Amino acid sequence: MAEPTYGDAPEETVTERFRADSLVRSGADDVERAAEAALRPRRLDEFVGQRVVRDQLSLVLQAATARGKAPDHVLLSGPPGLGKTTLAMIIAAELGTSLRVTSGPAIQHAGDLAAVLSSLEEGEVLFLDEIHRLARPAEELLYVAMEDFRVDVMVGKGAGASAIPLALPPFTVVGATTRAGLLPAPLRDRFGFTGHLDFYDAAELEQVLVRSAGLLGVPLDRPAAVEIASRSRGTPRIANRLLRRVRDWAEVRGDGRLDLAAARAALAVYEVDERGLDRLDRAVLSALCTRFGGGPVGLTTLAVAVGEEPETVETVAEPFLVREGLVGRTPRGRVALPAAWEHLGLRPPQPTDTLFA
Repeated sequence: MAEPTYGDAPEETVTERFRADSLVRSGADDVERAAEAALRPRRLDEFVGQRVVRDQLSLVLQAATARGKAPDHVLLSGPPGLGKTTLAMIIAAELGTSLRVTSGPAIQHAGDLAAVLSSLEEGEVLFLDEIHRLARPAEELLYVAMEDFRVDVMVGKGAGASAIPLALPPFTVVGATTRAGLLPAPLRDRFGFTGHLDFYDAAELEQVLVRSAGLLGVPLDRPAAVEIASRSRGTPRIANRLLRRVRDWAEVRGDGRLDLAAARAALAVYEVDERGLDRLDRAVLSALCTRFGGGPVGLTTLAVAVGEEPETVETVAEPFLVREGLVGRTPRGRVALPAAWEHLGLRPPQPTDTLFA
């Protein structure tokens, strides 16, 4: 299959073209971006985990390639860090075409999306990250573009305005969302394939780490891989991030070898405990247990207690704490479950004796 080609997008568009091994992340430095990009698989057969989604997607792409047509639009959903962006890059690479990338928050007006769509070439893949955050006018424009491959360009204003249909070449939209329930049904129905990515188990994360260590050119002992995987919250992005931090510790304070001792020492420096909880996670648990007696307590009050924004607590810490059975969500607020007290080494409050039996 021919190597995909990439060109430069017009400056006035809100999207950009980039090579499948590139990574764009605001706030990350060049070294981190390069390291993250180097660890991304570039073909489906290199992608670890997500077996069901991988097999289904392979069938969709092979069938489209055999017919010589663009595949159906693809919707990828699931928590952050599981590989949605990587799969979008792989789809373009497998099809031998280029990838355009933008995001829902970047599309503020229908005209923004029209500019992107009208510049697409035949067979290109358009990756829409956070597609659930598209503005409503842009959503309605996308409906028609995905189904009929056309956009209606408005000419003029007021009573004299008219819509001119502009035909688009066949293309494939790959949408990614962490909140599939927020997608309107008409948009969701226009995707021919929907894949949900689940958290990885420890064995799969070990495979990810072994592969990444090989690409980084560092020796990784299996016990160290097991240790890092167990603290990675079921997420490859976190596993690779922790691997790089362990590598840093081994190169600066150790002998360069990533063994079990190095892994434990490095993760202690970065305050990642044996269950994968970090500083924010433990701060939430500690506040919930020691300041509020285990709850229930409202999200805003809990966020103030740990010095964070409510959205940060709700989207960053809470999903993992709930999944681990440490925190429960009730109509009255958040509560600490028995496992939270045990993890902190605290004894849950006992019911007080009443005056009358």
